[in-house]
Amino acid sequence: FMDVHTLGDGVTMDDVAQAHAADLATQGPHGVSYLRYWVDEGKGQIFCLVEAPDAEAANTVHRDAHGLVADAFYQVKEGV
Repeated sequence: FMDVHTLGDGVTMDDVAQAHAADLATQGPHGVSYLRYWVDEGKGQIFCLVEAPDAEAANTVHRDAHGLVADAFYQVKEGV
């Protein structure tokens, strides 16, 4: 899945790195693996790539880790 968060002004790479670390510390019991993230500081958006059994499991990790749940989830497949 790819998830999208729209938080507005004030999103920084450092803040997102801390949130990602919290996701990594929380994900195990949920069968979730947060892989990578991208940040658009200008638009206040965060994009997370995650392997999860479903979108709700991925969002539960965000909720439990730091409370910043995603606005949308997209089921994606990797291409070459």
